[in-house]
Amino acid sequence: MSTGEKFVQLLICIAVFFGVVALILLLTSRFRSRNGERLQFVAFVLPAIALIALGLLYPAINTIYQSFRDNTSSGFVGFDNYQTVFTNSEQIKVLRNTALWVALVPIVSTFVGLVYAVLVDRSRFEKFAKGLIFLPMAISLVGASIIWKFVYDYRDAENSQIGLANQVLKSLGFDTYQFLLTEPWNNLFLIVIMIWVQAGFAMTILSASIKAIPEDIVEAAKLDGVGGLRMFRYITVPSIRPSLIVVVTTISITTLKVFDIVRTATGGNFDTSVLAYEFYVQSFRSNNAGLGAALAVLIFVLVMPIVIYNVRQMRKLEAR
Repeated sequence: MSTGEKFVQLLICIAVFFGVVALILLLTSRFRSRNGERLQFVAFVLPAIALIALGLLYPAINTIYQSFRDNTSSGFVGFDNYQTVFTNSEQIKVLRNTALWVALVPIVSTFVGLVYAVLVDRSRFEKFAKGLIFLPMAISLVGASIIWKFVYDYRDAENSQIGLANQVLKSLGFDTYQFLLTEPWNNLFLIVIMIWVQAGFAMTILSASIKAIPEDIVEAAKLDGVGGLRMFRYITVPSIRPSLIVVVTTISITTLKVFDIVRTATGGNFDTSVLAYEFYVQSFRSNNAGLGAALAVLIFVLVMPIVIYNVRQMRKLEAR
C-alpha cells in the first residue's frame, strides 16, 4: 500500500469519526429534557464501551479460554498448561528469571533515581545532570539493548576489543568475559540495561516530588538539628511516599512485561527467557497457543495485585 493510499484511508477515518459525532449531536439535540441528556450521555459513552469490549474484554476472555486448550484440535486439557508452567524445568527457569527481574529492577531503579535526585537537587549543574540520566528514557528498549550489546561485546583477550566492558577488564589485566553468555550472571547484566533506562524515569518523578516538599518543613527540621541522612530518612522519604509508590509499581508492571531487551540481547537463549518473551515463543514460534495463553494469563494475574495496591494507596491519600 502506497503512502497516498494510507493518507486517503486516514482522511476517510477522520471523516467517518466526525460524521458519527455530528449524527449523534443531531439526533440527541431534539431532546431537551432530563431523559434527553441521559440519551445523549449514552450515545457518546456506548461507542467507547463497545470499543473497550471489542479491544480488551473479548481478547482477555478469549485468552483465558485458549489457556485451557492444547495446540491441537483435541479440545480442552483443563489446567495442564498451567501445570506445565509450574512444573516444567524450562518454565521454572523462566519464572525464576522473571522473579529476579521484578525483585531487582524496581528497587534498584527507584533507589538510584532517588539518590541521584537528592544529590543534584538545587546544585549548579542540576539541569545537565538530570538530562544526562534522563537521556536513556528517550531511547527505545531495543535501541538501549543494541547499545549495551556493544558494551558487552566479547572477543578473546589477544584481540582488540570493541566492547567497553571487556576493554576495561583487559586494561586492568583481567581476562575478557562473556557477559551475555555466562549463566546465571547474564540475567543480571540484562537487568542492568533495564535499570539504566528506568532510573531516569524514577529520578524525574521523585525530583519533582522533592521540590514540592514545603520549605517550612525543611527549615523546621534544620532548626531541630536534623540534617544529612536523618533529613533524607525522616523528612524527604516520608514526604514523597506517594510518588515512591507510583514509581515502584509502575516500574514493576513494566518489568513484568519486559520483552524487547531479552529478544534483542540474547533471543531468550542461555537461560535468559522471561514470561513475556516465553509467551511470544510459545504462541508464535512453537505454535503452542494453549501454553502461550496460560503465560499471558499468568502475567495478567501477577500485574493485578500491583494495580490494586496502587489504586488503594491513591484513594487513601485522596481521603486525607
